[in-house]
Amino acid sequence: MSLATRGGLNVMRTPAGGGGAAGAGGPAGAELWWAEYGAGEPLVLLHGGLVDARFFARNVAALAERFRVYTPDARGHGHTPDTPGPFSPELLAQDATGFLTRVVGGPAHLAGHSMGASTALLVALRHPALVRRLVLVSASIRRSGQSAGPALRTDLGALVRFLGPGYGEVSPDGAAHFPVVARKVVTMLSGEPPLTPADLGAIRSRTLLMAGDADAVSLEDTATLYNGIPDAELAVVPGTSHFLLQEKPALCNTIMMDFLTGEPVPGVAPAHRPGASTLR
Repeated sequence: MSLATRGGLNVMRTPAGGGGAAGAGGPAGAELWWAEYGAGEPLVLLHGGLVDARFFARNVAALAERFRVYTPDARGHGHTPDTPGPFSPELLAQDATGFLTRVVGGPAHLAGHSMGASTALLVALRHPALVRRLVLVSASIRRSGQSAGPALRTDLGALVRFLGPGYGEVSPDGAAHFPVVARKVVTMLSGEPPLTPADLGAIRSRTLLMAGDADAVSLEDTATLYNGIPDAELAVVPGTSHFLLQEKPALCNTIMMDFLTGEPVPGVAPAHRPGASTLR
């Protein structure tokens, strides 16, 4: 474990495999590399597929002014080594749950982007006592629409060219391993989603949904989550894509901070949202 300073923030890194907790596939999930910033209530940021914790580089400083921010790298991503076998949503949720119990030591606010949002959503459903407030950015519960065959190979080639160099900068598995991880992620996202709209009503954490108006996730998918999660709040960030947290970080950080530090305001329940509270 090492402690360094970046931009006035304490940064603690724990290499994967350290700490003596259960290994990959064990009941506590895989060992994840992580960094820690700031002080206050714990806030865990879960990155999307085929990127790593560096994705939140333009968000951490603002959030760490009020929170102790943890940024783990998912298995096979960033500094965390890959493990044999396929990825699955349940496996990634198991890893995140293990991180919350072993590293954070209890309940935390949970914010996830894309694949990380799906992981956060599963954790909130499976282990509600571990999740305080929930932020889901560019989330969807539908399959990606990709399929095996030539289209998959084309997509993998584009992913390797776009994201492979960044993977190679930090991965203990080396740049040559990136196509293996990319195939695992694309295959997972192409499979049957672990949740249906009917499952969303069981979410008990206060929830914020965020998406770009030109997001890779459709606004219809975002609306499914908005209408399904009780009293969910919604922010569509104008002029942004799937990378909204990087494209307009100041606006996104303000929205997240307002949600994480404020309380709901009374409002009249809109008629188009079945089951919405009269006063939130």
